[in-house]
Amino acid sequence: MSCSEYLLEEEAEEESTVSEMRPEGRASDGRLKIGSSDSLIPGLYDDVALTCLAWACRSDYASLSCLNMRFYSLMKSGYLFEWRKQLGIVEHWVYMVCDPRGWEAFDPTRNKWMRLPKIPCDECFNCADKESLAVGNELLVFGRELFEFAIWKYSSICCNWVKCEGMNRPRCLFGSGSLDSIAIVAGGSDKNGNVLKSAELYDSKTGTWKMLPNMHSPRRLCSGFFMDGKFYVIGGMTSPTESLTCGEEYDLNTRKWRKIEDMYPNVSRAAQAPPLVAVVNNQLYAVEHLTNMVRKYDKEKNSWEVLGRLPVRADYSNGWGLAFKACGEELLVVGGQRGPEGEAIVLNSWCPKSGVKNGTLDWKVLGVKEQVGVFVYNCAVSLCFQEHWVGSPL
Repeated sequence: MSCSEYLLEEEAEEESTVSEMRPEGRASDGRLKIGSSDSLIPGLYDDVALTCLAWACRSDYASLSCLNMRFYSLMKSGYLFEWRKQLGIVEHWVYMVCDPRGWEAFDPTRNKWMRLPKIPCDECFNCADKESLAVGNELLVFGRELFEFAIWKYSSICCNWVKCEGMNRPRCLFGSGSLDSIAIVAGGSDKNGNVLKSAELYDSKTGTWKMLPNMHSPRRLCSGFFMDGKFYVIGGMTSPTESLTCGEEYDLNTRKWRKIEDMYPNVSRAAQAPPLVAVVNNQLYAVEHLTNMVRKYDKEKNSWEVLGRLPVRADYSNGWGLAFKACGEELLVVGGQRGPEGEAIVLNSWCPKSGVKNGTLDWKVLGVKEQVGVFVYNCAVSLCFQEHWVGSPL
């Protein structure tokens, strides 16, 4: 469907609403005219206007939606996001929560902070530990309500929170990763503390969960990610005292798991954070929190190379309170620091393409959030456009 066809269809569906806004006695022939008051941008054909709007930053959508009812409807429908994808427009948002006031979004392009609405959950969910995952145009937040696990999702299209359909095997402390509109969670613990080896796939287009084949080993406190179109799980523990150094690779086409010995040789402990990992341009990087060093994984040799030091310390709290994410072609480290002006959360980025110079990484400050403490409870990075995954997830 072309842009004009879509907009005309939207106009037909909202005829009753739009007619209330038209001057009395005005007739419509179903076609948009230059200068029409119900065009997206007066003076421009809608195809041209839509392309102009697609290049606007997402953080400006709330303001732009005040232009007229048609753009408001267009934004809420999600069509503009699909049009941005077709145009290849890439934009990242960083979602994080650092204090009791709730979630915030950061637009690195505009250096703009935006506070999200509060989650309409019960007090138990507010106080409990949570995990987060960005998939498609959604932010999923996993936690525990009074009697069971719960998932709330924030839509960047509708700008609101709704309760998400629960997993087939509700869990916490799992590994997870997303690719375009799908996400996979694997392992974790159920509400009785049993360590799981099951995995599930979430489709953000339908809002549903589907079971996947089991992993070879149960594990909790693990990390997950997509690389080269496949999903991986590394690290974690299979019991309170037994750490796992093997990784597992899931092929979405063959629906099979492959065990990779010694993929993550660092020993995990119950008190430390899951592996801090990120994938940039299909290359895997990790933080060794005991030494505050960034390492790179060699897929051919199944080994790790030390690159350089983090811009903040990760050893203070055994890796907790620090976020290590991929943000486009850069690695993003989100952590707290104390200075003369008080506490702040600082977002630092480094582009692996810039290389390592004399054993150091050229970290640049991407943004600063003042007076929010020094602990990052949750963090996720979303894309407006992402490479399509080809295959059948089910």
